[in-house]
Amino acid sequence: MLGMIKNSLFGSVETWPWQVLSKGSKGDVFYEERACEGDGACEGGKFATVEVTDKPVDEALREAMPKVMKYVGGSNDKGLGMGMTVPISFAVFPSDDGDLQKKLKVWFRIPNKFQSDPPAPSDDSIKIEDREGITVYSTQFGGYAKAADYAAQAAQLRSALESTAKYQTDFYFCTGYDPPMKPYGRRNEVWLVKSSE
Repeated sequence: MLGMIKNSLFGSVETWPWQVLSKGSKGDVFYEERACEGDGACEGGKFATVEVTDKPVDEALREAMPKVMKYVGGSNDKGLGMGMTVPISFAVFPSDDGDLQKKLKVWFRIPNKFQSDPPAPSDDSIKIEDREGITVYSTQFGGYAKAADYAAQAAQLRSALESTAKYQTDFYFCTGYDPPMKPYGRRNEVWLVKSSE
């Protein structure tokens, strides 16, 4: 039933391909270093983005996600339902004390079929942007995730990595793989973006 609802709303679902470069753990924290392969999102591509500022992360996400879903569902210049890609990621911006700033940017990867010529959004707050490839340190957790859950998981991942890895500190990605109506077996992740410095 859920699959039928998901497919009728969004068509097919693409999952970003990636290659696991390494795995590690410290205490209860398990993590992976990943790079994308093929023509996957971490290798880059075109994304529909929505930025919300001056609102707490959970509230900003409730504002941004319906806009992205409407765009994917056909609220675009071609009237096309494009299908979903998972995970949906959103960038958050930690303060020096670890709390999240009132700023959020949702990144929805345009499905492969539409990468070369994505439909133009009907909503001016949605932008189509190119993103370069990334390598990430990722940790996974379940449940209906809120900003506090993502922040706690990010802190645990940073602690587990200690000084063994270099990553961006001014932002990180929070991801979700599941539709809101899926009550069990939910998959969420935090991605710290590897840096070369």
